Amino acid sequence: MSDVSVDTNESATNSEQPQSSGRRKFLTVGTCVVGAVGAAGAAVPFVASWLPSAKAKAAGADVEVDISSIQPGQMIGVKWRGKPVWIVRRTPELLKSLSAHEEQLSDPNSEVAQQPEFAQNQYRSLKEEYLVLVGICTHLGCSPKHLAKGAFEEYAEGIAEGFFCPCHGSKFDMAGRVFSGVPAPSNLVVPLYQYVGDDTIIIGSEAEAS
Repeated sequence: MSDVSVDTNESATNSEQPQSSGRRKFLTVGTCVVGAVGAAGAAVPFVASWLPSAKAKAAGADVEVDISSIQPGQMIGVKWRGKPVWIVRRTPELLKSLSAHEEQLSDPNSEVAQQPEFAQNQYRSLKEEYLVLVGICTHLGCSPKHLAKGAFEEYAEGIAEGFFCPCHGSKFDMAGRVFSGVPAPSNLVVPLYQYVGDDTIIIGSEAEAS
């Protein structure tokens, strides 16, 4: 559906055509600009200033992310190797809730290799507070939605927050662990990453063992 206004009046005379043509061009350009701004505002905030160049991304470069401004309960997204990567700052209450629904999960102990060894724990992360996930469903590659503030309870009774894939109904908890009985066969992928200081994450590589 186009946002460009369509003039329903009768066609203009020859003397009016140049002016009408110019007006149409202006409306078209203006609508495109407004549409682009709107689309950017509706998406999960992607942090463009932290991205490498297009050439570096094509080569699979690591991505450095400053996480100091992420508030508790907030999720941001960045691009890494052409994939969306989510970083969620989980609240203490949310972390405590992760053990309450493990009987509903297909792989609660992350036994399937969808994460580096350092993230094979209940929180699937290096630091409990911060979750880092590739935002692609393990079923057919759609991107799940982050549902918070009780919205996830529509799909998982008693669980206030999680990820739901609208394509075929797969659902994941706030450690990226898949629920039983859904099309997705495994947990969401945790990429390689490491901390450089307290407030900076590098996605794409892990720290060398000392």
